[in-house]
Amino acid sequence: MINKEILIEDLVQEYPKLIGPLKIEGIVCLACGEALWGTLEAQAIEKGLTNIDDIVQRMNALILGQAL
Repeated sequence: MINKEILIEDLVQEYPKLIGPLKIEGIVCLACGEALWGTLEAQAIEKGLTNIDDIVQRMNALILGQAL
């Protein structure tokens, strides 16, 4: 399970299948090769997204194999 404080580096390593769905959500710079990306929440804010809790909920549903 993820939360909005998860580091992007950890998210990509632990849940690589979320890269595509997060790109659809608008968080597109996940595998661009930057050394440090910060937290999922920080990336969402940087991209102008305000629905981070909804994004986390949808990503956790994908991890659990549930559809929303």
